Amino acid sequence: MMEWIQANAVLVGAVAVLLVLALVFLLRRGKALPEKREYRDVLSEGAAPAARNSALINAPPAAAIEPPPVLAEAPPVAADEGDDLTRIKGLGPKISTALRALGVTRYAEIAAWTEADVARIDAQLGAFAGRATRDNWIEQARLLSSGDTAAYEAKFGKL
Repeated sequence: MMEWIQANAVLVGAVAVLLVLALVFLLRRGKALPEKREYRDVLSEGAAPAARNSALINAPPAAAIEPPPVLAEAPPVAADEGDDLTRIKGLGPKISTALRALGVTRYAEIAAWTEADVARIDAQLGAFAGRATRDNWIEQARLLSSGDTAAYEAKFGKL
């Protein structure tokens, strides 16, 4: 028998492969296929597709939102034209330019602001509104306008 198997090894291998395939086919045949579900909606009942919302599509565009006004660049400040407002903590070059465009150029002017002045300036500073109160510009300006550098540095840090 062993001699016959060795002489016909290709035939025996082919029969073994066929037996394995037949076994796999029989085992898979026993499993039921998943049931196909039919999805029903209004379109399968014969309804037409919904109409496009032409009211929104054909509507004129909304009113354009106007960008906030751009403050003109203030000319460079000469020594006699005002103080360096950027020495006030929380008041950078952009806010300094905005304040100069509004006519504020000296520490004494900021030191003399009232609550009404702060509200008026805040309304014109756009995204920087509230900085004067939050960063205490008025007190800083009082110390800077009086020249009391020691008191300024003690309270607000090094210049």
